[in-house]
Amino acid sequence: MSESDKTLSDCTGARISGCWALRSDASGSGEDSLDRLLPPAGAPRRKSTTSMSKTEPPLLRTGTRTIYTAGRPPWYNEHGTQPKEAFVIGLCGGSASGKTTVANKIIEALDVPWVVLLSMDSFYKVLSPEEQVLAASNDYNFDHPAAFDFELLVATLRKLKQGKSVKIPVYDFTTHSRHKDWKNVYGASVIIFEGIMSFADKQLLQLLDMKIFVDTDSDIRLVRRLRRDITERGRDIEGVIKQYNKFVKPAALLASVQQTHPLPQTLCVLESTPQVKGLHTIIRNKETSRDEFIFYSKRLMRLLIERALTFLPSQTCVVQTPQGQQYEGRRFNGKGITGVSILRAGETMEPALRAVCKDVRIGKILIQTNMDSGEPELHYLRLPKDISEDHVILMDSTVSTGAAAMMAVRVLLDHEVQEDRIVLVSLLMAELGVHSVAYAFPKVKIITSAVDKSLDDCLHVVPGIGDFGDRYFGTDGTDDWSDEDDQEPSC
Repeated sequence: MSESDKTLSDCTGARISGCWALRSDASGSGEDSLDRLLPPAGAPRRKSTTSMSKTEPPLLRTGTRTIYTAGRPPWYNEHGTQPKEAFVIGLCGGSASGKTTVANKIIEALDVPWVVLLSMDSFYKVLSPEEQVLAASNDYNFDHPAAFDFELLVATLRKLKQGKSVKIPVYDFTTHSRHKDWKNVYGASVIIFEGIMSFADKQLLQLLDMKIFVDTDSDIRLVRRLRRDITERGRDIEGVIKQYNKFVKPAALLASVQQTHPLPQTLCVLESTPQVKGLHTIIRNKETSRDEFIFYSKRLMRLLIERALTFLPSQTCVVQTPQGQQYEGRRFNGKGITGVSILRAGETMEPALRAVCKDVRIGKILIQTNMDSGEPELHYLRLPKDISEDHVILMDSTVSTGAAAMMAVRVLLDHEVQEDRIVLVSLLMAELGVHSVAYAFPKVKIITSAVDKSLDDCLHVVPGIGDFGDRYFGTDGTDDWSDEDDQEPSC
């Protein structure tokens, strides 16, 4: 065995940007690794036979790789054409946030060779002489959309998504120019595209099938940026700090200012009348006694339920009055109404629903957060039979992130309740929760008495109403129970 063969046998690889990046593998000797992949010496050749039994796919499996040894690549069919477009994963995040590391972890987890990693850093614009002078003095902003050639980037990514080969520019951060020789990249089944501005262009967003944002502490990113720019891009520490303070940090401060987004059209907020304002003043006041809190909360719940009923379908109905006259009114046009409360605080809204709907059926869902994973989990479910044909009023006291509400809607959809027949009712919601539910389920109607702007570090609505369940039931909060949607982790 030659020295080059031994070198290759000691390495495993991952296909990145159309080529193999070799890495050392200390487990086992190289010759033994290759010998295990070869048939034993002197073994008789198996004769070709015809069999109707299922054959094994032409695969070569090593410790960490799966390689096809025969047949067409899986992204082409028997006619030599690609049956479908490649799946594109978009990674976005601040400079030195770890996007490339995440991309490599995804490639490692996929464990297939037909994955392409495309970096946005390759698509910086060629600088003019004037811009070269600014870049040399660290006065050019490389962290701005104008620094990228989006036209070339979109065209390249679109061709890759179609399974075609492309040429990728190689950008030199020392001279701030492109190399003469571009890199050839061939089509693949999965494309991972990463960059600081990968979500900044609408055409790019339309090409992405999955979007992931990598969020990393700013101090950690600065340390990584210093190490990268000094060791890999030939810059000095003073220049890196100057560029960071002039361009990167101000952009981060601007992004930290809360941007206002229009609330979704599926949201209905009770009109802020003096009565509603007065009720909120009482129940938001931390000095309000428990008896008063319960009494005025029930009044507000009644208003919410009555408002929610106006969104149910109705039809014209003519009746005879005691005076023998006809009266044209409205009547509910549906099979039935079911109320589903998200335990425990959502159960407090059931009396208000029963007070205005005589024959309403009631179901219950208990969802709590797994304190280890931070994900909501379904612990208890009791729904009426044939709920799929009903209009459902989903009740919860407060919604902050919307995690429990979205899971409850998902449970209802799994029981074949139509999305446009679900009405989510909550006393108080955070803007984040409203957007989360509306984005995930655009046909669900959302009714609330107020929308607060933000959440604190414990995911409580701010200014908020406190822990509604504890205040209503007179209990003390614990680490194992939280009442935002009754399941957000507590501080």
